[in-house]
Amino acid sequence: MASDGLHELIKKHALKNAMDYGKADPSIVLNKTIASAKKEGVAIPQLRAEIESVVNEVNSMSRDELEKSYEGYSAEFESADREKKEKSAKPRMVLEGAVEGDFATRFPPEPNGYLHIGHAKPLFLEAAFRDIYKGKLFLYFDDTNPKKEKQEYVDAIKKDLEWLGVKFDKEYYASDSVPKTYDLCRKLIREGNAYACSCSAEEIKKLRFEGRACAHRDRPADESLEIFESILANSYTKDDVVIRFKGDMSAANTTLRDPNIFRIVREKHYRQGDKYVLWPTYSFNTPINDSINGVTDVIRSKEYELGDELYRMMLKALGLRLPRLHLEARLNIEGNVTSKRKLVEWIGKGLITGFDDPRLVTISALRRRGIVPAAIKEFVLRQGMSKVDSTMRLSMLLDENKKLVDEKARRLFFVTEPAELNFKDGSIGNVSIPLHPSNEGLGSRDYYIKGSHVMINSEDAENYSGKEVRLKGIGIVRIENKDNAYYAERVAEKKGYVNTIQWIPDDSLDATVVIPGNPANSEEEFDPESLKEIKGKIEPYALKIDKGEVVQLERFGFATMDSKAPMSLIFMTK
Repeated sequence: MASDGLHELIKKHALKNAMDYGKADPSIVLNKTIASAKKEGVAIPQLRAEIESVVNEVNSMSRDELEKSYEGYSAEFESADREKKEKSAKPRMVLEGAVEGDFATRFPPEPNGYLHIGHAKPLFLEAAFRDIYKGKLFLYFDDTNPKKEKQEYVDAIKKDLEWLGVKFDKEYYASDSVPKTYDLCRKLIREGNAYACSCSAEEIKKLRFEGRACAHRDRPADESLEIFESILANSYTKDDVVIRFKGDMSAANTTLRDPNIFRIVREKHYRQGDKYVLWPTYSFNTPINDSINGVTDVIRSKEYELGDELYRMMLKALGLRLPRLHLEARLNIEGNVTSKRKLVEWIGKGLITGFDDPRLVTISALRRRGIVPAAIKEFVLRQGMSKVDSTMRLSMLLDENKKLVDEKARRLFFVTEPAELNFKDGSIGNVSIPLHPSNEGLGSRDYYIKGSHVMINSEDAENYSGKEVRLKGIGIVRIENKDNAYYAERVAEKKGYVNTIQWIPDDSLDATVVIPGNPANSEEEFDPESLKEIKGKIEPYALKIDKGEVVQLERFGFATMDSKAPMSLIFMTK
């Protein structure tokens, strides 16, 4: 027999579980008490028996009785919740040198693909710092690569940002400032800080690796400027010239070894059309745009750490204001792929349906799967600013999301491999079932069952033959199997715990639940088994669920309505 202390612990957690969810769940209480039972040497079967007895007692209480019994433990649980929140609080959010009231930062997506959860981390960090330092946050499209960028991606990024709920104080595009970069390049060339180079890409790479200058480094400024202007006038027909910044060819930091700052790209740009053939590189246009647009603090991924010195050197040579630079670590999701090249390849081959394929961690895929913005924000800000790269499990985001949607997620019945359950006493009639165990504001779904049978899972029919179960909204029945047919005999309501199973009426709908997995295997190759489907029947109320709405399929898990014709839901989490 359990000690008084263990009995008290079981009762405490049973009351808490019942207060939170309407009824106490023996499995939840077991998880909360098993460690204490082991310390006392109480065997699991004995513990289960004790829990079942206490849970039956708690579940037989009226709401008033439950609340009165819980009063003695409420302060203890509130204190534990506060302590848990304090321990899981986000790290202190501080940017060295940032000034309250004189602060501006930017979120700089390149429109060459869709945003993914890795972008959400700097986005929410920057928005948080904007609020902390009472400053501004700009949306800066880094769009000076005509080969990869599209209006489709600009539109998708804006849609994702609007959904995530982040507001911006200004929006601007790198491609709009190309004339300004031309003027600043002329300045560099005239002052001997840039030159036109005709070496092949392979030769430039080789000489930079060896730390040796090419013959063009000492080309007279007038000659380099003439080549530069001829390219702009479209009278230079070859594509064999780049403009290089004169850095330090002997520097240990190889990013300083005369990087390219302009290259010829003769392709139509999604925004600028055929206006330009000479395009600035990231290392040139980004510091310029940060400086001229009033950015005071730049939050950059740690992968740009070696580029920080070049960023500063470039602005010094140009005579422009230098923002403060802050580094933060990347966020990776275990077993997932965010590479735009790989995703485009998979889409092209028909391996995934698009950038919103539910197996992915793009923002559009997470939205389609039923993840809410608040869950993404909480998930990505969990570590605050850090220089240590982190790899987190997607299940952590799904669990965070579950906490937020649980209170409003309507409950529905979904049955796989249905079996007919016939009632011995004739027609069933009117049935009313709450849409949520504790949120009464969601109402109920009401059915009139004309005949004398419903459908239940064939596995339940087999497992509960000869036993009593509760059919939610109908009552307690005893299931019998006679000649491979299943019959239900009504049983009077009773106190104590009885297993509850779902059921569906005859006019239920064919439905598919899609279960997404990690799209890549350990070698980052596409896993053809990463998407599974479970077919079954869902109750007719499903037609009232909006596309994108999260529901809980009872005894199955949370899922998001993806399509009504045909009926399809995307599994989220248990």
